[in-house]
Amino acid sequence: MRVAVVGATGLVGQMMLKVLGEREFPISELLLVASERSVGKQIQYQDKKYTVIGMEEAIAAKPDVALFSAGGDTSKEWAPHFASVGTTVIDNSSAWRMDPTKKLIVPEINAHSLTDKDKIIANPNCSTIQLVMVLSPLHLKYKLKRIVISTYQSVSGTGSKAVQQLENELAGIDGEMAYPHPIHKNALPHCDVFMDNGYTKEEMKLAREPQKILDDRTFSVSATAVRIPTAGGHSESVNIEFYEDFDLKEVRHILEQTPGVTVVDDPKNNRYPMPIDAHEKDEVFVGRIRRDETQRNTLNLWIVADNLRKGAATNAIQIAEYLLAKNLA
Repeated sequence: MRVAVVGATGLVGQMMLKVLGEREFPISELLLVASERSVGKQIQYQDKKYTVIGMEEAIAAKPDVALFSAGGDTSKEWAPHFASVGTTVIDNSSAWRMDPTKKLIVPEINAHSLTDKDKIIANPNCSTIQLVMVLSPLHLKYKLKRIVISTYQSVSGTGSKAVQQLENELAGIDGEMAYPHPIHKNALPHCDVFMDNGYTKEEMKLAREPQKILDDRTFSVSATAVRIPTAGGHSESVNIEFYEDFDLKEVRHILEQTPGVTVVDDPKNNRYPMPIDAHEKDEVFVGRIRRDETQRNTLNLWIVADNLRKGAATNAIQIAEYLLAKNLA
């Protein structure tokens, strides 16, 4: 495939390149694309250096697939131009996720819905991806009614500026601030911008995206998203109410059999998912599996994943792999 990586100089763009190489994605031509200020820079991919090019040059090359991670405004402006020349865009921003004409894809769950007419495909929010990877098989068995989720999200989810803020604070250096407050030794209940209803955009993504991915609006999600001073990996405390009752052994068995999910649930031996153990891995880890003793048919879980990999780059590349396998792009 002829592949363009749009936003190649950013954290997710760099991770996309790493995952493309690790998974030996078949590339006949690689185009590294970024903003005008980065055009001309050199980026190493495997054993070759590539020169960063601009949008118009990349569109003129008519790549088969464009992996976008350059922000919502950039995607809104440029993704349709790529699509108009026949390129399939897989977009990591929030620009197209809730567009009713675009599909929101986690390959293990709903890649089967893709056709060759889908020229702009949305990659879900990182926190949504790890959540639905666990929810989906349980929904099929017990039917979701209501989910209450609190997230504990890495600074890497904000981007390189936030990572630098944490590093500066650790080193006692005054520098540019990505957040309105210090993040070192702190926790900010503030992921993305606040909306009129008092929730942040991140929290509303968690409320709406799972319904679209699972193609079911009958369950509800209430979320609180918190930024914490970890360098990588998102964690989630999830309380799930089902319509049907469940057996804990069966729940564990279902999750153990789910591709892409790894159960780490041995609290007696201090084994449970942690961001430090999910680092550089593509699996979604789940543990602390226990019944909510205060309410019928309700389960508590703890979910962890590397937000730059399965939460962004790996999911996008898995979509591209599916398109290639099914000859859809």
